[in-house]
Amino acid sequence: MVATYMRIDILTIFPAMLQGALTESLIGKALQNKILDINLVDIRSFSKDKRKKVDDKPFGGGAGMVMKPEPLYDAIKGVGVKKKNGYYKKPYSKPRVIYMSPQGKTLNNEIVKNLAGFKHLVLVCGHYEGVDERVMNYVDEEISIGDYVLTGGEIPAMVLIDSVARMLPGVVKEESSVTNDSFYNGLLDYPHYTRPAVFKGHKVPDILLSGDHNKIEEWRQKESYKRTKERRPDLLKK
Repeated sequence: MVATYMRIDILTIFPAMLQGALTESLIGKALQNKILDINLVDIRSFSKDKRKKVDDKPFGGGAGMVMKPEPLYDAIKGVGVKKKNGYYKKPYSKPRVIYMSPQGKTLNNEIVKNLAGFKHLVLVCGHYEGVDERVMNYVDEEISIGDYVLTGGEIPAMVLIDSVARMLPGVVKEESSVTNDSFYNGLLDYPHYTRPAVFKGHKVPDILLSGDHNKIEEWRQKESYKRTKERRPDLLKK
C-alpha cells in the first residue's frame, strides 16, 4: 500500500546542503501540491553545548570524531508536525527512522516500494567516523546507496527521497512512467526514441512507427528482457 501523503524529517548538521536540491523538479512540485512535506532539522539545535558541539573524540582512541548520542537522540524524539511556541508536537504516526550508513542494506527497488508505504520517515545523516552506537537503539534500519563512503549522509538521503517520492501517487504525472521503469518489475527498461526519426544515419526501429500498439508492447517487452540479459544477468537469476 503506497502512502498518498508523506512527511520526511531529515536530521543533519548541514541543512543548507539539501535546501536547493529538494525544491526543484518533481520533488519541488510534490511539495507545492502537498503530496510531500520535507522538514530539515539541524541536529546542532538540540545540542546543550554552548558552542553547539555535536561530536567528540572516540573512546579507546583512534582517528576522527564521533557524533554524540544526546543531540541525535533528542532530534529523533523531537521531530514532529510543526514547531509551535518552542515545542515540537508529537508526530501523527510512528515514523520509520533510517540511518544513512555504508554498513546498511543496499538500497534497491523493493526497499523503495516498502518505504513508500510509510506516512512518516526520519532520515539520520551521519558525519565524521559515524554516530555513537547507542543511538542505533532508536533507529529502525540502516540503508546504504552503495559500497563506497561519502563525507556524510546528506547525498544518500537525497537519493532515497527522490526514489521513494516517485512512488507516491501524483508525483510522476503518468503512473506507467513509474511501473515501466528499470527494476520495477525486475527488468531493465526498454530503449526509448523520439524525433527525429533519423539522426546522423541512425533510424528509429520501424516497429515504433507502425502504429500497432500490441506489436510495440511485445517489442518493448522483448527488448527489456534482452537488455537485462546483456547488461544485468544477475537480475534474471533473482
